[in-house]
Amino acid sequence: MNPDLARLQPYPFEKLSRLKAGATPPADKAHIALSIGEPAHRPPAFIGEALLTHLHGLGNYPLTKGRLELREAIAAWLVERFQLPLDSVDPERHVLPVNGTREALFAFAQAVVDRSGKPLVVAPNPFYQIYEGAALLAGAEPWFLNSTAENGFQPDLEAVPADIWRRTRLIYLCSPGNPTGAVIDIPTLQKLIRLADEHDFLIASDECYSELYFDEASPPPGLLQAAAEMGRDDYARCVVFHSLSKRSNVPGLRSGFVAGDADVLKQFLLYRTYHGCSMPPPSQAASLVAWQDEEHVRQNRALYRAKFDAVLSLLSGRMDVQRPDAGFYLWARTPVDEQEFARRLFAEQNITVLPGSYLSRDAHGINPGAGYVRMALVAELDECVEAAERIRTFIESI
Repeated sequence: MNPDLARLQPYPFEKLSRLKAGATPPADKAHIALSIGEPAHRPPAFIGEALLTHLHGLGNYPLTKGRLELREAIAAWLVERFQLPLDSVDPERHVLPVNGTREALFAFAQAVVDRSGKPLVVAPNPFYQIYEGAALLAGAEPWFLNSTAENGFQPDLEAVPADIWRRTRLIYLCSPGNPTGAVIDIPTLQKLIRLADEHDFLIASDECYSELYFDEASPPPGLLQAAAEMGRDDYARCVVFHSLSKRSNVPGLRSGFVAGDADVLKQFLLYRTYHGCSMPPPSQAASLVAWQDEEHVRQNRALYRAKFDAVLSLLSGRMDVQRPDAGFYLWARTPVDEQEFARRLFAEQNITVLPGSYLSRDAHGINPGAGYVRMALVAELDECVEAAERIRTFIESI
């Protein structure tokens, strides 16, 4: 067996199951799960209809590169959404459909990391655990970049020593962030691009929460947008990852895309050709219509906006929690140890939240997830309100 498999840590939800073991919640309270970031809004009907009407495509092998029409729709969406120069995103060279960002984020490191010279993969901390696993199985060491309240949950690029940058082959970003909801601004992204030029590494920007935001006039910026504003419409060293899971409430479709540096994507396509991970033709047809429609996305944002308004009005003044920049998570400080908070909340109120320390690692003298829990506002409005009322009751009892 690959010895690096033994270096993988248990997934956060395995730890959570162990934490909850032996606790018996009250039988008169229905369970409310705020722990898993699985969108629960109803998927748009037109996406399902496109899937069903193209089931005949199951009789054909799909191309790893995907249908041209899908890549054209994605390219058009990128240009419109991130105000990129017209014709700067070539569907033949800059776009690759993938079976969800999770698979692509992991596979990307396997394809691009040069294993020589003790390579490093830099990742945010707290983080999506796929980044760590991808680094380890690519033969690299993860180096964690702490995101704390003191730095606005932003990647503190100044905290990275020059010798770390010199060994870096890849840096993962997540903006809007999981779990903090923080959005990285254009100047910070541009500074990172200049560092990538100086030290010869790639930037992988996980932007799968980019379409869940509160102000319709101020969508979160993206890495390609930052590059384009520097006059770099070749998107050198920049690769972004987007998904329909959160945007369109279709996590089971397993549909997303990778876009950016054409030379890098050419090699990634080669890797994926051997990997055997082509998107099924019906999924491509459904994805095509999803990327071409924005009305259902605006409606989706409105649902989340209502939930954040209601939940924060109930928790304000009782819990140290603020509205994030974007996304569907609340990153809340706990009045006691975060694991004790999570276990007792389940035992007393039948609500499951995820301890922040399960999403982070001890790095540079701290664990930036300690003292926090992540709460995913993915359930329906009334269930989120019920959860907030129970959490308020629980906090008042501590």
